[in-house]
Amino acid sequence: MQTQKKQNTLITGLTLVALVALIAAYFSPIWWVSLTAPNYPKDAFPDGIRIHFHFNGVFNGCTAVGKGTRMGSETLQADVGEDTPRYNPILDKDKDVNKEAKSLDCVHEMNTINHYVGMYPIDTGSPVELRLSKFIFAWFAVMLLGFLATERRTQLKILGAGFTAVAVWMVVDQIVMGQLDAFAAHYYHEASTFFNQPAVLDQWKANLILATKVSMAGIVAAMAIIMLGVWKVRGFSLLLALVPALMPIFFVIDYAGWLWFFGHNMHPWGAFTVKPFMPTVFGEGKVAQFSTFSYPYWGYALLLVAFGCLMMAVLLRRRQMRTPPAQ
Repeated sequence: MQTQKKQNTLITGLTLVALVALIAAYFSPIWWVSLTAPNYPKDAFPDGIRIHFHFNGVFNGCTAVGKGTRMGSETLQADVGEDTPRYNPILDKDKDVNKEAKSLDCVHEMNTINHYVGMYPIDTGSPVELRLSKFIFAWFAVMLLGFLATERRTQLKILGAGFTAVAVWMVVDQIVMGQLDAFAAHYYHEASTFFNQPAVLDQWKANLILATKVSMAGIVAAMAIIMLGVWKVRGFSLLLALVPALMPIFFVIDYAGWLWFFGHNMHPWGAFTVKPFMPTVFGEGKVAQFSTFSYPYWGYALLLVAFGCLMMAVLLRRRQMRTPPAQ
C-alpha cells in the first residue's frame, strides 16, 4: 500500500510537470528556419532571414538592431527625414543604441523571397491546425487531469466536465463569435498577396471553413470515444497520457507535411521556375543561392520534457494496473 502511494505521488508529479511544460510550449517558439544568401550579408543580417514556428502561428525571428549598426542605419530603419536625429559614433558612444531598435519583418521578407519561385505565403500553411491548436492543447490538458485520477468514476467526471467545457468554448469562439469567418477572410487576403486568382481562392476559403468544421466535429467525436473507452476498457486510461506525450512527433509530421506541400505546389506565376522539391525539415540545405537552416528551438525541448515525464508516468501506471492489490 505504501509503495502504491509513493507511485501515485510520483505519477502525479511527473504528470503535472508535463502539463506545465505543454502549456509553456504552446506559448513558445517550437522550430526556427533561416535563409542566408550573399545579398543578406552577415554583418547586416546576423540571423539571416529567420522565422519562428509556434503552435498558433509563424512569427518574426529577426532580432532588433541598434541605430548605430550598419543594418540599423542603412538597411532597415525608416527613411531619415530632417527631423530624425542622426547617430553620431563620437557624441553618442555612451548611449544605448539598442533602445527603440527596429528589426526586419522576416516573415514578410521570406514570403517575398519565396514568391519569386511560386511559393504561397507562409500563413496559408497549417490553417486548420493553427486555428484549433488552443482547443487541442486544452483537450490534452483535460486528458492529463483525468489521468491523474486513479478511480474510473472520478476520471469520467473530470473528462466529462472538461471535454464539455472545451467543446462549448470551441463552438462559441469559432462559430458564434465568428472567429472562423474572420480567419478565413485573413487566409484569403494572405493567399492573394502575390497570386490573386479569386475563383481559386474562393474555393480554398470554402475548403478551409469546411475542413475546420469537420475537424471540430472530429475533436468532439474523439472526446466521446475517449469517454467510452475509459468507461469500458480498463487499460484505455493510459491513452490519456500517451496521446499528449506524442506531441513532439505530431508536430514534426505536420511540419514536414506542410513543407512538402509548399515545395510541391508552386504557382506557375513565379518569376523563376524551380523543380518541385522537399524543403529541409532538419539541418542545412541549399535552394538556388540560398542556404537554408531548420532546427528545433527551446519550445521543442519543452515538448520533449513533457514526453519523457509522461512516458515514465504511463509505465508506472501500467505497472500498477498489472500488480494485483495487496490483501
